Amino acid sequence: MFKWAWLFVFLLGLDITTKLIAIHWVPPLDFGPYPFGGVPLFSLGGITCSFNYVVNSGAAWGFFIGHAGLLFAVRMCIIAALVFFVPKRFPIWLVVTGAIGNVLDYCLYGHVIDFIHFTFWGYSFPIFNVADSCITIGILTLLLLPKQKKVQAL
Repeated sequence: MFKWAWLFVFLLGLDITTKLIAIHWVPPLDFGPYPFGGVPLFSLGGITCSFNYVVNSGAAWGFFIGHAGLLFAVRMCIIAALVFFVPKRFPIWLVVTGAIGNVLDYCLYGHVIDFIHFTFWGYSFPIFNVADSCITIGILTLLLLPKQKKVQAL
């Protein structure tokens, strides 16, 4: 798995860098028309994407706001469990990388920085970041792809 370490370091660095850019140069979310006060990326066939700075002191989709200490402890336990007790597979390391990125936000800012904003035909999808993408892709990969069987040498 160490052959993939550079990828996880890159993704964590990308997460940190994009959040710093969002903090300094992306306008906060405004509930007006596209691009919602932020930086427009595209609008095509009812789907829009923009960068809009928001902070999230809860979990995904703003759940558990006001329970930052508890969420921090739960996140740290999940990271530890994944690192020490779950078989090391590529998707697990994606989840760990994303979780570390969001835990770093909590340690540095007291909340998570989100900035990627999609709307689908008027429905505003929850705003997310690179770390959230790593977590989502890792979990979807675990759910959708069969576990790889080890091939034994003849």
